[in-house]
Amino acid sequence: MPSVPSSGSHQQRFTTVDRAQRVRFRRALSLMLMTLFLPGSAQLVSGNRRVGRIALWTWLTLLVVGVLTAVSSYFWHGLAFWAGTSTVLLQVLRLGLMALAVGWAYLFVDAWRLGQPLTLQRQHRLAVVGVNGFLCFSVAGALLFGAHVVGVQRDFMLSMFGDGDAVGAHHGRYNVLLMGGDAGAGRWGLRPDSMTVASIDAETGKTVLISLPRNMQNFPFPEGSVMAEQFPDGFDEEGLYLNGLATWALDHAELFKGSKHPGVDATIEGVEGITGLKMNYWAMVNLEGFKDLVDAVGGVELNVRQRIPVGLPSDSFFRYIEPGTRTLDGMDTLWFARARHDSDDYSRMARQKCVMSAMLQQVSPQVALRNFEKIAGASSAMVSTNVPRGEVDRFVDLALKAKSQKIATLSLVPPMVNTADPDIELVHAKVAAAIAKAEGRAPEQPAETAKAAEAPEAETPEAPETSGTTEGAETPEDTAPAAESPAPATPTTPSAPPAVTGGSLGSLSTGYAANQSEDLGAVC
Repeated sequence: MPSVPSSGSHQQRFTTVDRAQRVRFRRALSLMLMTLFLPGSAQLVSGNRRVGRIALWTWLTLLVVGVLTAVSSYFWHGLAFWAGTSTVLLQVLRLGLMALAVGWAYLFVDAWRLGQPLTLQRQHRLAVVGVNGFLCFSVAGALLFGAHVVGVQRDFMLSMFGDGDAVGAHHGRYNVLLMGGDAGAGRWGLRPDSMTVASIDAETGKTVLISLPRNMQNFPFPEGSVMAEQFPDGFDEEGLYLNGLATWALDHAELFKGSKHPGVDATIEGVEGITGLKMNYWAMVNLEGFKDLVDAVGGVELNVRQRIPVGLPSDSFFRYIEPGTRTLDGMDTLWFARARHDSDDYSRMARQKCVMSAMLQQVSPQVALRNFEKIAGASSAMVSTNVPRGEVDRFVDLALKAKSQKIATLSLVPPMVNTADPDIELVHAKVAAAIAKAEGRAPEQPAETAKAAEAPEAETPEAPETSGTTEGAETPEDTAPAAESPAPATPTTPSAPPAVTGGSLGSLSTGYAANQSEDLGAVC
């Protein structure tokens, strides 16, 4: 008669089977974790060693290249900027990330197979499936998202920048004409609403912002230019001002043979004649699209010195931005920069400079990375430019250098400049002096120019506004005489607070601080 197994031997067999199950479960988990940290190592241990060697060497090579790139970029930022703007490299990186995602996912599935899930208990089998699925989709999903971001950057570079030739710096500086235009029907690219030259030191990034009023008349053009041939005595077309050059050029596009942007070309020739600077590149900013960019970076903090209207009194959404330090969204920032109701054009120019300064200082690389896709989308719809893709890394580097420095400003506006009949020699002298001061050197001027620069700056009448409104008219506070300085015998008498007109520090008669300053941030 067969012997009956004792309860002790049955318990021992159960413990042995349970222990073996736990060992297989831990082995299956270990294979997946090995695939996570050292892709291919699971296959080297218990699978196809050829696949394992290829995967492991690929991973180690990518790891070394990544570390070397990170270290090199830390000490040489130009490498990172070049990598982020090269469309060829971005395409290679995008395809590489997609291939890496597929390959890594395959290794996870193979590691799950090597763990022999069918030999595991049900609860262990479910756990292994869950862990493997989580790791597989997390890693592959992260890599595919990275490929998407790289693709967005590549599309941004292709849609925003051209493939033209780079233009070398002029006397050690890059001069970029920034124009703001309305996006209304039939207006895009026609009549720039604002014009500012950003003169940037090619080595240090030190920037001088030179603003030109849109209502300037009777200015010359560079010798030999298309516009100089048409207006040898200066731009004196009746009813047109500096911002009307684009309209005139589009009406006479046949004069600008082979040009894709005759309006921009004519405007550049006017700006060069006025400032005496040679432009390297230009950028046209869609002011309506500017709202999306501000919203994409989470708003911009501005010092609102006076109530700023949003819209016109006839608009259904009309309201005011109240005074104080406020973080404004895209809509309010746009109106802060462009409002002329109860103000004037020159106060608006000052506020626009303050917005430029705030954007430069407040949009950090961290903010840009967090909102990268939104910023890329908004920028593509907002800006049209002739800056070639090969120069973008250079300007990114200069922008980061400029971020840590004071921005100097110069505006060619009354009372310094008579916009109806500007003294071009004086203007050239002022521009040269502002740039020389920013570079920490004395300006080199011919004798007659220096004499003009030393001439007293009497207030002169400005040219009429092109809008046909009276919003730019002087207010009583603009024309009031300046208060006398307190007598030396009463030094404790408090000085009057600085005048503020239209939200800008200063007035039409005395000038606005942001329009001419060595430190834009300090006067905004």
